[in-house]
Formats: sequence, structure tokens, C-alpha cells
Amino acid sequence: MAHTGPLSSSLASGVLTLTLSRPDKRNALDSATIEALHAALEQAELEAGARVVVIRGAGKDFCAGADLAELLASAEHSPEQNERAAHRLGRVFVRLRDLPKPTVALVHGRALAGGAGLATACDLVLAAQSAQLGYPEIQRGFVPAMVMTMLRRLAGEKLGFDLISTGRVLSADAALAAGLVSRVFPDESFEAEAGRLVAGLAGHSPSALALGKRLFYQLDGMPFADGIALGARVNALARAHPDFRAAVAEFLKQ
Repeated sequence: MAHTGPLSSSLASGVLTLTLSRPDKRNALDSATIEALHAALEQAELEAGARVVVIRGAGKDFCAGADLAELLASAEHSPEQNERAAHRLGRVFVRLRDLPKPTVALVHGRALAGGAGLATACDLVLAAQSAQLGYPEIQRGFVPAMVMTMLRRLAGEKLGFDLISTGRVLSADAALAAGLVSRVFPDESFEAEAGRLVAGLAGHSPSALALGKRLFYQLDGMPFADGIALGARVNALARAHPDFRAAVAEFLKQ
């Protein structure tokens, strides 16, 4: 287990686990945590042994969002300073999408505000039954601006606006129904079932996962015919990769 300030990391069996390590602050996102995430995701891209990246939180919660003490102090900063700081968090979300490896959020306890954003920026969100997810910024006189891009795409207009304007928090099952969570597992089997799913991802072809992830997000907003054409190009690339040839040859031996 390697420690980088408020973030710890471990690599085992192709899975790089990044753990938010501020349990006394409910793993709130301060500037140091955000910079640690940038460094860890950059290393994850370079680390050949990391096939899947997992983000989770230490202690009782996944992440309670922005560090409120730091956020309050920022009221004294210039708009330009605050925009730069907000953009650093936004770049974490972009990095998670651009990373050519699956990213998985393991959510237990609460994932709120920026913490909900961090979870939903991952490709998969696996939640424990007792987990909660929401955007309560309005209750603090604030706007969930940095998480709204993911929320609007995943939940749609009506539910999305409901969540940001009321600040209500969803149960894991409600978040699943809203499209904010990929799967919900019982608390008592969460670690085992999430671990099996992540291990399965790590066992798949890295090239197929990378090509599939890139294509999946490139299709966002693309005209239908253009999407089919892009799919054909990716299909051809996948057929030419040694991973494909080896996997099909092995299957045909059975």
C-alpha cells in the first residue's frame, strides 16, 4: 500500500485501488486530495500492470463532497482563482473518462455533492445497499456546477433538476433506478461481489476494454450513421489485435 497524502493506492492482480484517506473529514475533497487524484490517475495510465482502476473511501463514507472549510475560505479568492480551482476537479472527471482502462467507484455510506460527481464520473458505480447518493449543495447556498454534466446525462432533465433544486438524497436502490448507479449489492456481500466483478474486468482483454470504452464515449451525441461508421472502424481495429486472435483461437479449441 502506497500513501500519497490524503490518497492511498495498492496494486494487486491487475486492479489499482485508490482509497480516499480522510475518514475524519468523510473523505472530503480538498485541493491536496484533488492533486493526489491527478497524480494517481496519470500513474495509472502509465502502469502496465493496472488493468482496472477502483476508487473508494476509507471509513464510513465514500466522499462527502468538497471540503467545506476550504470552500468557505475560497469566498475571499478572485473569480479567476476559483475557476482555476474548480477546473482542477473537473479535470479529474475528464481524466477518468479519458483513461483507457475501466474505472469503478465502490460506494458505501454517503457519496454527496462532489463525491457523487467523483463516483458517477467512473465507468461503473457499485453501491452497497445502505449507500446514499445526492447533491445537497443547494442546502449550503451553493450550486452543484462541477457534477451537473454527469447528472444531467445520467438522470435526465426532470429528475436531475429535482435533485439539484431540492438537495434530496437518494438511497442506493433509488440511485440505481435513476441511472446513477450500475449495480447494488447487499451490505454483507458487497466486498465479495464487487471484488468478483472487478476481478472479472481485470481478466478481460485490455485492448478490447480500451477500444470499447473509447468508442462508447465517442458515440455520445454522434449522428446514427456516423456512429455506425465509427463502430466499423473500431471493429476492424479489434479484429487485428493479438488479444482477439488468441482469445478466439482458445475458444475454438473447447
